[in-house]
Amino acid sequence: MYTLYAIPNCDTVKKARVWLAEHGIAYQFHDYKKQGIDRKTIEHWLTQKPWEELVNRAGTTWKKLPEAEKPTRMEDAIALMIDKPSVIRRPLIEAENQIIALGFKPEVYENVFST
Repeated sequence: MYTLYAIPNCDTVKKARVWLAEHGIAYQFHDYKKQGIDRKTIEHWLTQKPWEELVNRAGTTWKKLPEAEKPTRMEDAIALMIDKPSVIRRPLIEAENQIIALGFKPEVYENVFST
C-alpha cells in the first residue's frame, strides 16, 4: 500500500492525485494539516534523503519565513518540518517505508508505478 503525504489544497498534490486515480493506483492519504507529522517519520525519511531535498524552498511557507528561521542544520530543519509540515516537499509517496516519489513529475510516476 502506498501512502501519499501532503496537504489537499496544493495544486501539485491535486495533479498527482488525478494521475494516480487515472492509473488506478490506490493509496492512503496522510493530510499534514489534520494529522501533522512526527519526528520519528521525518528522521526515517532523512535516512533516505537529505533535509535539503525534503524542504520545499520554492513554496509559500518557505518564502514567508524570516531569514533567521530558515534552517541551515538538519536539527533545525526537523523542528521546522514538525512545526510547519507544509514546508515539506509534496507530495511525498512512501511504500514499504521507502520514499518512492518526492514531488510530482508524470515521467517519474510512470517509471515508479510501472514496476
